[in-house]
Order: sequence, then structure tokens, then C-alpha cells
Amino acid sequence: MKMTGADIIIECLIEQGVDTVFGYPGGQVIPLYDAIYRNRSRIRHVLTAHEQGASHAADGYSRSTGKVGVCIATSGPGATNLVTGLATAYMDSVPMIAITGNVPQPLLGRDSFQEVDIRGITLTVTKHNYIVKDIAELADTVREAFYIAREGRPGPVLIDIPKDIQVGEYEYERKDVSLPEPVCSRLREKDLEAAAELIRSSKRPMCYIGGGVIRSDAADELREFIDLIDSPAGSSLMGLGAVDSSSERFTGMIGMHGTRLSNLTINKCDLLIVIGARFSDRVISNGSTFAKQARIIQIDVDPAEFNKNIISFVHVVGDVKVSLSRLMEKIGGKLDHSEWMQTVARGRRRFPVKVASDAKRPQEILEALDRVFPADGYVTTEVGQHQMWAAQFLHSRAPHHFLTSGGLGTMGYGTGAAIGTQISHPGSRVINIAGDGSFRMNANELATIARYRLPVMILIMNNHALGMVRQWQTLFYDGHYSETTLDTPLDWVKLAEAYGVKGMRLLPDDDPEKVLRKAVELNEAVVIEAIIPSDDKVYPMVAPGASISDMIGFQEMPLEP
Repeated sequence: MKMTGADIIIECLIEQGVDTVFGYPGGQVIPLYDAIYRNRSRIRHVLTAHEQGASHAADGYSRSTGKVGVCIATSGPGATNLVTGLATAYMDSVPMIAITGNVPQPLLGRDSFQEVDIRGITLTVTKHNYIVKDIAELADTVREAFYIAREGRPGPVLIDIPKDIQVGEYEYERKDVSLPEPVCSRLREKDLEAAAELIRSSKRPMCYIGGGVIRSDAADELREFIDLIDSPAGSSLMGLGAVDSSSERFTGMIGMHGTRLSNLTINKCDLLIVIGARFSDRVISNGSTFAKQARIIQIDVDPAEFNKNIISFVHVVGDVKVSLSRLMEKIGGKLDHSEWMQTVARGRRRFPVKVASDAKRPQEILEALDRVFPADGYVTTEVGQHQMWAAQFLHSRAPHHFLTSGGLGTMGYGTGAAIGTQISHPGSRVINIAGDGSFRMNANELATIARYRLPVMILIMNNHALGMVRQWQTLFYDGHYSETTLDTPLDWVKLAEAYGVKGMRLLPDDDPEKVLRKAVELNEAVVIEAIIPSDDKVYPMVAPGASISDMIGFQEMPLEP
């Protein structure tokens, strides 16, 4: 059947199982939006307030469902407004498709109105990108883009489509979706056997879990694995939810703002099994002192992560879900490390998560939220102190339920991500934990929340400062608070109400559980401004360049051997 390029795009999206797209129209995507209008009963479009919001919403949709998120923007500034969202998805391995329009091909390269080389601009922040110059290749390009976004280590793919391709006509023939197989072609028996032998001979194993476990839907295999080898497990920020944080095996986050228990256990273990995680600088800090008593096994779908920051003893290349299943077969029977687990249990009693005395209010607020927020709800965050407090004090019970920008650290991420999550889970509660500095970056997305009557909760931890930068300025820059005091007389409650969203205020003497319970029970969009002290700090903390066992905010007490 002959169709316009715009209609072919819509048909290919539907082929791939897409039911929702996020975007903002403009001159070079009018044909595509006309096709969306004509197919509005088959595919939903969510209009955001800004293209960056659309990219974060597509990201949140993807992280919370495991599907590929889709966003659309016009050429020029519309396309460039997607770049931060693409980079965010790229750093955190989120499968996403960005479709941009461009000027007609005869106008390319002529500095035409709203023309940019978006393919060149996004080269380093996408897994792959295209510009379609032949309508005969359009359908297969879209199909290939979805395949690449999902295959191996997931990531964002951009498709730039000039306007003449959208209005041109070509024969379209539907094709069945071909999902990529789990990457196991590089999974070598000798690597599995070497890893199994190391695990069997270990006396003090520990697992370091990353976001790759969640991306490969391997949480069940992971829990079976750590029980089989009788091991404690800590996680990166991106790995939260892969193991229930109330589990006796879970030691908490690892790294700069990790738990004392996790960081000391890593430096006492004799075998560190790294599963779907890269050795981020925020995890390892001083690499020369990281896990020096341990041999390291690294399991990852992306061989580019091997020996990049830390040298591993054994590499297992392959999909985490498949790799763990195969590795458990090689290990055989259940192992017994009861003495080591008892040591970890003693350490847990000695080194629970602690916060300095001047930072009790954030803990009170978030622990109250944890008590009243539904256990199956979804949490997104912005980036800063509130992000770390959320990671420390909210229980992470299941994968895909805690969404945050880990690799890029994108302020303004959480509101868009909450929109995408709420759209994909209309019956669930979704809350964005924000700081006043982060939230103001994309506060305009309150318009989207109001337009679609999304019952998104936004909790603003308002310290009237860029809190994390201020913390560093306090500790390492002699209290020189250069441009980090946010003393604009902004009333967040009135701002929310101006958008048609309910506003509430949580004052320092208010009972946080009472206020937050009321907000949850409203079952509608609400912004809660929680006033906290400007100098509350995130502890524990590893100073730049220090060993992860050398933490600020804890009394030094050695872990028992």
C-alpha cells in the first residue's frame, strides 16, 4: 500500500508496539503531526511544555516499563532541546527513540531557518543516529533503530527525517517485530568456569550490583545467585531495586554517599563480583585503594566496560540474565559463607546509615513518606542532596520503581520522568523528589501535569540553596557560597496553583507524616514544599580522592574480621 513518509513512520511505531509518544510540534514535523492526528485512536501523543520534558518523559516511560520510549521534536532548537535528555538516557543505558524533523533535503547545509546538523550534534550521546535521505529506506531505518535501541546494552537512537521524506510517498508493507535475542554469543565456557572456580574458592565474596541487572530484567536471577553463593550485596545508585533494600543480604549503596557497611565490606572481601555495573568514579573514588584484597569478576553485556577504570581478574561478556543462569549451573550446589555473613551482620549493627545531627529533618520527611507512600508506587528524583537522601531513606523494593539520573546527573530530569511513568502506570502513585534548584529548571512541566490531570506528586525539599554544591563549598571551599543561595522570593504553592495544581506546605514544625498522608490520599496532582535547613548535609560522604573506607560523618570503628 502506498503511503506518505509520515504515515509510514506511524505504522512502523505501531509495528514496534508503541502506544504513546511524547513531543512538541513545529514546522518541520507538521506532516508527522498530521499523521498523528489521523491516527489518534491508535497512538497517543502527550504534549509536553518543552522538548527536554518530552525526552525525559520518554526516558521515564522506558525505565518504568522496560519498553522503548519515543519522543518527537522539530528541527533546529526543537531538536537541540532533546540533547540533554538523549545524553541522560545514553549514560544510563535507556532504550529510547528520538524522531526529529529537518528542512527539506534541497535546503540542507544552506543555513536554512531552524536547520542544524542534529546527527552531528548527537553523535556522542546516542547509541546510533540516522538522517533518512531516501524514502525507500524509511521503514527499515525505523525498524533497525528500535532493534539497536534494545539490543545488547540499550541506549537512545535518533532518526532525523527531512520534511520532503515525510510528505513523499512509497509502498509500505507491514513486517512482524523482530526483538533482539539476549547477547550471549560472546559468553565463553572458559570464562564461566573460571568465574565459578573463583566463587567456589572464595571465603568472603561480595556482589556489586548495577543498573544492568534491571535493564536485563535479571532481578530474580540475581536474588537466586546471591542466595546460592551466600553473599552480601551492595549496589550503585542505578542498581537500587534489584535487591529488596530490607534484605539481610543488602548492605546499601556503595561509594561517595554509600553506607559505611558497603564501603568497608568491599575493602574486606576477597572476591568482588560486579554484575551489570561500571566502575564509576562516584563508586570507586580512589581507584588505587578500591577492593585491594579482592579478585574481581565483572559480568557485563558491554565489553568496553572491562578494564576501563578497574582491572578485573575474570570477564564474563553477555546478557546479565543469561550469564547469571549459566554461572549458577557451573557453580552447582549452594555455598556456605555463614561466618562471613555473620561478620557482615555485626557490621550492620555497628554501621547503620547515619545522618549528622544537623540533617535530621530530611530523614524525618523521607522516612514519613516511606511509611505512607504505596509500596508499589514509583519514585523519580531530580539531582542533588535530595536524590541521595531518597536513595538512603526510601525502601527500594522492586526494579523499575526508582528512577534517577545517575550517570549524567541531570537536574530537571525528575518531573519529566514522573510524567512518563504516570502515563504508563495510570493506576499507580508516582512521586518526584526534588530540590528547589532542580525543580525550577523544568517546573514548566506542571502545565503538562495539569493538562492531562496526572496525579503526580512533587515533593520539593526546599533549602533555598543549591544544596549539594553548597555542601562542597562548606567542606572544601572555606564556605565561599558563590551563586548557590537561592533567595528569590518564590512561592512554590502559588506557582503550583497558577498551573491548576494543588499546593501544600510542610513547615519545620509540622508533622511530615500527617501532611504527606493527606497528599497521597488526595489522588491528584500536588506540589508539597518542605522547608529544610540550608546547611543540612548528605552524610556519609567520601571526600574527593579519598578511599571509600575513609568517610566523613561516621565515627571510625573497624569492621570485625
